[in-house]
Amino acid sequence: MTAPDLDVLLDAETLRLIDEVGPIASAADAATALSRLRRSGVAAERAATALTQARLRAKAAAKFGEFADRMLYTEAGLQQATRLGVAARHAARYRDAGLRHVADLGSGIGGDALALAGLGLAVRAVERDPATAAIAAYNLAAFPDVTVEVAAAEDVDLTGVDGIWLDPARRDGARRLADPADWSPSLDLAFGLGLPTGVKLGPGIDRGLLPAGWEAQWVSDGGEVVEVAVWSGPLARPGIGRAALIITPDAAHELTAATDSEDVPAGPLGEYLVEPDGAVIRARLIGDLARGLSAGARMLHPTIAYVTLDEPPDTAFGRSFRVLDVLPLDAKAVRRALAALGAGTVEIKKRGVDIEPEAFRRQLKLDGDPARAATVILTRVGERRRAILAERC
Repeated sequence: MTAPDLDVLLDAETLRLIDEVGPIASAADAATALSRLRRSGVAAERAATALTQARLRAKAAAKFGEFADRMLYTEAGLQQATRLGVAARHAARYRDAGLRHVADLGSGIGGDALALAGLGLAVRAVERDPATAAIAAYNLAAFPDVTVEVAAAEDVDLTGVDGIWLDPARRDGARRLADPADWSPSLDLAFGLGLPTGVKLGPGIDRGLLPAGWEAQWVSDGGEVVEVAVWSGPLARPGIGRAALIITPDAAHELTAATDSEDVPAGPLGEYLVEPDGAVIRARLIGDLARGLSAGARMLHPTIAYVTLDEPPDTAFGRSFRVLDVLPLDAKAVRRALAALGAGTVEIKKRGVDIEPEAFRRQLKLDGDPARAATVILTRVGERRRAILAERC
């Protein structure tokens, strides 16, 4: 976004139009709204700016809920922003640790700063990009104890700050993300500031880059692993080095340990199968999950993240299935079994086999009752490739 674009966006008339148009969720709605604005004499640039924000507000509802319609966005800023429910959990760490003045280095459009300020903390939001910083200032204007400044994280004087939050960006051209310098600011800087610090990273980060002695918490929100946050000093919980937090619309559940947990041994397929949540897998806590399920729980295969057991599982840390049949990994055999069940809807999962699920689905040619659903799990049972026919518990 350029300075002239920003001038148009922050003009009072454009802001009024954004509120008037309301969130736009489809191309057809956008075309209708654009035609209406142009007929009303709104200049093309102003109309396009208002509609872009209206479209982004519709997308932002999933992250910011009721706050989405009060905020402004950039495409990149919305994509990178922390979901507000997750950001609120970040902010609670600072409050509970007794920290009162937090520097948000690389604040983006202000999502985490919003959560920190919402808990009554003073926030110094620092953003390298001037246009993004201006949008953050708009989004945070209601909080008197928030300041927004344009600067690189590396250049900030942290005098008066007692806690730090960072959301490092991937540097342009960084592909493997195995070098601390692949982020901006670099991970060496992020992990070496000497103050209580929280750092948000992609959940698939090379674990060798995680700092020793810090707590690492992988977060799954609505079934999607959205981040790993690492915490130092009083922001880290005593005795916890690894955590998997599972957030659902109704509750939150957490599995914690001092270190990675050892997997349980592999064994024969039982009557039930549990697919651990991605946060549990990333945190390497599958063994603790299995031991919590049953004394007889076992891995389906030593290198595949499925747990099997003989009694109905009760867990919030994964998806549970009852095994109906075990078949050769052959589309014709699976199609016959699904036809016998009358299944017209199938969920296909795969781990440990080189198969494209959608290509396999096309071979099934289902014609059963769409209301009758089944799950097909393409994996290995022992050393054999198998299709497990199952239903969700």
